[in-house]
Amino acid sequence: MEQDIQILDGLKGEYAKRTRYEQILYRQYAYFIDEGARKYNLNNDDSFSAYSDTILSAIHNIVNERFDGRSSLKTYLYQIFSNKCIDLIRKNTTNKHQVHKTMPVADAMSQLPDSTRTVIDGLITNELKATVRKQLDAIGEKCRKLLLMFEDGLTDKEIAAILSYNTAAVVKTTRLRCLDKLREKILN
Repeated sequence: MEQDIQILDGLKGEYAKRTRYEQILYRQYAYFIDEGARKYNLNNDDSFSAYSDTILSAIHNIVNERFDGRSSLKTYLYQIFSNKCIDLIRKNTTNKHQVHKTMPVADAMSQLPDSTRTVIDGLITNELKATVRKQLDAIGEKCRKLLLMFEDGLTDKEIAAILSYNTAAVVKTTRLRCLDKLREKILN
């Protein structure tokens, strides 16, 4: 108890004295770090962080006369430390669950205002177009030309004449193969 009084007085002293007693306080209860790791199942970094926050909070309260001395300094520090550890556990648990809270895009979109939904639809459409263009380049020049002509509304017979295929049936078969290649590229 007398040591507590010395520390409390030292923390309220001038700068040099206060700094020395801050270090004394910090070292005296540093074993809380191991206790936090063991009791609250925290890793050493989190337990160390909780302990550092505890010391800072306690020093602030002591200097600003918020510690009334109804309990020993050790009990006071341990209570703050326990609360800090529990806060860390809650924070880590809450953040981990937030990561896994998902909802389908359609549900999320339905909650948006119409103007925002229109903008997001446009962004998604542009992104898909860019992805398809990129993958069209990856499947080869012949497939790209054939699929773009088909997309422009040309018939298989017209495509056969332009690209020098033997028949419209050959164009159709080639088009289906090209679509399979494109689908495979987009999905991978």
